[in-house]
Amino acid sequence: MSFTLQLAIVLACLFYGARKGGIALGLLGGIGLVLLVFGFHLPPGKPPVEVMLTIVAVVAASATLQASGGLEVMLQAAEKVLRRNPRYVSILAPFTTCTLTILCGTGHVVYTMLPIIYDVAIKNDIRPERPMAASSIASQMGILASPVSVAVVSLAAFLAKAPVGGTVVDFVMLLSITIPSTLAGVLAIGIFSWFRGKDLDQDEEFQARIADPEVRKHVYGESTTLLGKKLAAGQWLAMWIFLGAIAVVATLGAFEALRPAVNGKPLSMILTIQMFMLLAGALIIVFTKTDPAAIGRNEVFRAGMIAVIAVFGIAWMADTVFEANLPALKAALSEVVRNHPWAYALVLLVVSKLVNSQAAAVSAMVPVALSIGVPPGYIVAFAAASYGYYILPTYPSDLATIQFDRSGTTRIGRFVINHSFILPGLIGVATSCLVGLVLASARGLV
Repeated sequence: MSFTLQLAIVLACLFYGARKGGIALGLLGGIGLVLLVFGFHLPPGKPPVEVMLTIVAVVAASATLQASGGLEVMLQAAEKVLRRNPRYVSILAPFTTCTLTILCGTGHVVYTMLPIIYDVAIKNDIRPERPMAASSIASQMGILASPVSVAVVSLAAFLAKAPVGGTVVDFVMLLSITIPSTLAGVLAIGIFSWFRGKDLDQDEEFQARIADPEVRKHVYGESTTLLGKKLAAGQWLAMWIFLGAIAVVATLGAFEALRPAVNGKPLSMILTIQMFMLLAGALIIVFTKTDPAAIGRNEVFRAGMIAVIAVFGIAWMADTVFEANLPALKAALSEVVRNHPWAYALVLLVVSKLVNSQAAAVSAMVPVALSIGVPPGYIVAFAAASYGYYILPTYPSDLATIQFDRSGTTRIGRFVINHSFILPGLIGVATSCLVGLVLASARGLV
């Protein structure tokens, strides 16, 4: 009964925080913590300090890249690919946004691409919902394939403490499974999206809307493009500095002998990423004309800081409850988890929706899963299930996609759950989990 009440407090904080949105999600964790520690006398859990600091470092570097204009170099290259192949925009656009996320470590880089994707689609009479909803989903799926994302670094840190048959699932092995499984999921989304919905010329609702000349002008509008824009040398330099830092991180992850030894062991990848992301941001400021004051004002920085507070409050609250009740949880769930390891994926998916963060979901659930006996191989295989916040259309990238689609084809349905992102999300995550399971099995992890 005591655990049931404690869990009810956690869920109430999650639901209310998610309803309020933004920074409230993390702050509501404070209410739960006070009730659990002072009301139920539970020992406080451990706040995920390493995860939070990694978020800060990655966000600082990514926000500096955006403030320097270096992100525009990547976006311009992506736009060239889309405009040269407009017929295949429903497949190419999600791969484009996924790639940007892999490089930058955050899905919030999608915002600048959305108006370009819309323009390519509408100007070629392609239903905008097809590439736009797929691109929003793919931008978040790319987080599990990024060597500089907090979710991947956190997952690697947890798995390093849980060998599989004597084999440690290191940073490189993890990415060797999550990258191809993520790309397979994105491909499945693109193929589905190519055929979804009615063509614009057969969509009665759309045709009725554009019958009004003013609405038609608004829908088709003027082109949004970065093509033809002259990019300064400093923007190119900023991009190469950022990509160079990512390349160094990936290399150090692949060859641990290159990392300095600390207490007889190679420097951890969490600290390595923190150092090189801070270094990348510093070099961009030193060698370009980036205004440091502009870094804290852009979207990437704001979204990242919200993520820090969300991870702080939610993960700390969850750790407090589960750590205090670990013996009972092991006794009750161990057998179920051993016989039905896929149940872990469903729980992770739901928790991700509640916390609206893959990093927070991983930080809250992976330690619990390992402690109650979930085989580490399944945690690797089902990593994609940490993305479940497409289930309800409340995430900023999904809401932004709806706003950027002036045609009205990307939308929230009458029953809320029947929105434009639910099917691409389910298809993408399910495909990634299945491919991840196959790859993990082939590596002897399952």
